[in-house]
Amino acid sequence: MARAGEFKGVVELFTSQGCSSCPPADAELARLVKEGDVLALSYHVDYWNYLGWADTLSSAANTERQYGYARTLRRNNVYTPQMVINGQKHTNGADRQEVDRIIKTLSDEGAGLTVDVAAKIDGIGLKISVGAGEGKANIVAVYFDETTEVDIQRGENSGRAITYHHSVREMETIGMWDGEAMSLMLPASVMSAHPGRGCAILLQVVGKDGAPGRILGASVIEPGSST
Repeated sequence: MARAGEFKGVVELFTSQGCSSCPPADAELARLVKEGDVLALSYHVDYWNYLGWADTLSSAANTERQYGYARTLRRNNVYTPQMVINGQKHTNGADRQEVDRIIKTLSDEGAGLTVDVAAKIDGIGLKISVGAGEGKANIVAVYFDETTEVDIQRGENSGRAITYHHSVREMETIGMWDGEAMSLMLPASVMSAHPGRGCAILLQVVGKDGAPGRILGASVIEPGSST
């Protein structure tokens, strides 16, 4: 379970196995995962697959999410490695000092995670609790692999074996929040459909065009949890 302030923020890295600039950012994400102060997720995009190596973890949905952030952040393009922090700011994912600075600045400005979110598995299923706050937001479940080692055989990173952390495999909106405290119970089949994977719960503002925006709260169920 995570309450507002337990995680300093949510960091989302957009990366690719075919991007020669990405391994340092992948290592940076691994550091954040290990330290545990933030909820760190890795989204492998598919638009570099034509360069000679199709990213084995990539998906069109991950690319769509990044383009959605581009609209929210009023950018004309996307890039890798890009880290988006709390759905509000972005920077080169390999820039450790800048990532840490943005996380601290958002927290100091009251733009960090301000709504309590808790998630747990019990004998009935998946229980999610969201505290009171302001505004409206979606409750989003993000399923991820803890670690995945990939031997890259072609492309810009040919010959490298890289261990990726918290690689997102699927996302789904499972509820809506209107500012009032609420609880949501989902059947055990929700997690059993994703065996061995972790599940991040994001309370995220979504624009009228469906683009992801500010993340208000977050919690995580670690890989290997079971009902």
